[in-house]
Amino acid sequence: MPRSNRPPQRGRGRGDDEPDDDLTRLMAGWRRTEAKRDGSWNVQPVSSLQAVKSYVCPGCSLAIDPGIAHVVAWRADAMLGDAAALADRRHWHNHCWRIR
Repeated sequence: MPRSNRPPQRGRGRGDDEPDDDLTRLMAGWRRTEAKRDGSWNVQPVSSLQAVKSYVCPGCSLAIDPGIAHVVAWRADAMLGDAAALADRRHWHNHCWRIR
């Protein structure tokens, strides 16, 4: 039998290596940290293709409709840890977040 030069494919297709919790998934994206007057914030952009639900922007209290690019922000310096801060994340219009 001929020898194969390919390395064995361990774990492929089972999804063992893929993170399945929200914190890991959000932190793996294009997240950045911004300093605002009230502390440090983790900010992650959401493209118009990724925006599939409707949210209310805390800056202007208007709806962020599906298909509208926006940002998700949560505290980077939360006292209760990253998981608690992630649970308190909010979706903001890009403009509302910039002028905050």
